Amino acid sequence: MRLDKFISNAGVLSRSQCAKECRAGNITCDGMVIRDPSANVDPQNSVIAYKGEAITYSEYVYIMMNKPLGYVCSNDEPGELLVFDLLDERYRKKDLFTVGRLDKNTSGLIIITNDGKSAHNALSPKHHVEKKYEFALADPLSEEDRISLEKGAELADGYITKPSKIIMKTDKTGVIILSEGKYHQIRRMFASVSNKVVELKRTEFGGIILDGALSPGQWRLLTQQEITLFTNKR
Repeated sequence: MRLDKFISNAGVLSRSQCAKECRAGNITCDGMVIRDPSANVDPQNSVIAYKGEAITYSEYVYIMMNKPLGYVCSNDEPGELLVFDLLDERYRKKDLFTVGRLDKNTSGLIIITNDGKSAHNALSPKHHVEKKYEFALADPLSEEDRISLEKGAELADGYITKPSKIIMKTDKTGVIILSEGKYHQIRRMFASVSNKVVELKRTEFGGIILDGALSPGQWRLLTQQEITLFTNKR
């Protein structure tokens, strides 16, 4: 593998930055300074370091983002604000995608990766991966409607949702936990009982909890424990 590709894939530097750092003598392979960014290296057996710090290579990238309102989970949608534009430049050309989508008016936890197999399994209905959302409604939710929605809501197109769990905090706010993700499902569920969602935020996905230190628009790489939670959905 080319040195600049290895370093770019590791998320340390872009290819152009790698070339600059090579010329400066800041990149080594097995202790030897490498000044040619196109030099071939062995990711499995060689130790590549940047400014003396070894670079850990991973084929896949796993990112947690606190998606802000107004952004769409798309790589290319003209005229819209894209969540991928919030990432550092080194991640923007890595064939990343979001695991499921949050609509423009929904905020909170999204996972961004290039691990297609794990993403597919995390979204597969047969794995029943739970998602948790905080919501606010336009009108109070009656206990009768809450119980009805938990048992399964009949949406406008006739689809009946799987059982869910709704925990009310006030008569208009609460948490909903569900294991499927139909298009605009939560909004459509509450619409089925003549109510309207005015705020919606995802806080958990498959045991991965939104980091409270992340402000809207901020992101970080998943920890190893979070990666294990995500990739074990098989």
